[in-house]
Amino acid sequence: MRAIPIAWPILLLLMGPAIAEVLHQERSLYRNIFVIQNGDQRCMSFRYPGGLGRQSCKFLHDPDRLVFQYTRMMLSGLFLNPNPRRILIIGEGGGSMPSVLQNMRPKAQIDVVELDEAVDAVARRYFGLKPGANMQVHISDGRIFVKRMAERKSNYDLVILDAYEADYIPEHMLTREFLQEVKANMAPDGVIVANTFSNSALYDHESATYRDVFGPFFNLKQLNRIILGRNGGLKPDDLATAFKNAVLLDGEFRKRGASSRDLAGMLDAQSDWNPEARVLTDQYSPSNLLNALPGR
Repeated sequence: MRAIPIAWPILLLLMGPAIAEVLHQERSLYRNIFVIQNGDQRCMSFRYPGGLGRQSCKFLHDPDRLVFQYTRMMLSGLFLNPNPRRILIIGEGGGSMPSVLQNMRPKAQIDVVELDEAVDAVARRYFGLKPGANMQVHISDGRIFVKRMAERKSNYDLVILDAYEADYIPEHMLTREFLQEVKANMAPDGVIVANTFSNSALYDHESATYRDVFGPFFNLKQLNRIILGRNGGLKPDDLATAFKNAVLLDGEFRKRGASSRDLAGMLDAQSDWNPEARVLTDQYSPSNLLNALPGR
């Protein structure tokens, strides 16, 4: 897709103590896209360049190391299944998770779903995404993709949901119906990993919705909240399994800038939300309104 210049004549702008260079900017069918380099760090942003709203970042001299804590937390899906054969990732960004999982599990079949073909092009050109023989990028709305794939009995062992922006969640990918469609694509013992907000008026509703579809799940919380669960709910020995696998995975995680043991220590299966919260459905999903309210 041809890049369309944006009306902001910015080539250099001040970001803290360093000078950040805008390497690329375009307006796609869906959004403004910036690629910004600040020292050793290169980032993709969907808004006026700045700290908030960075969709993806990489360290140029250590590309295996994950920049964001939430991406490191999402690797926790391997605690429950360290060797997934089929992986679905909804939301590509700069391709951090697809690249890492392709590197860590080269034999796994990986499907990546991205709405915006311009985002995929930028991920390949500026962030080093190189899909191998076992990875395929699908340009599609995530919900449409899972609805169509459910008929094929995909049986994904690991599903990662990361199609969200810094302050926006597509409401059609928050509902019980959507999660049921995701579940229909999962193997009987498949693992679900979802990147969500840790402090939002959506928290109770979102938690109730995931619990309604997947049963009990683990939380990992810092600035983001990662939901980690299974098709059919957690097993009684899943916490012990997670700690056991964390020990075995520690070397691989440290290469990505994470401590698997520390991440395992963050796992929390307690319900910390209002049990009377209304489940989000296709008929009731006011996600943007709820997210605009003060946090819990």
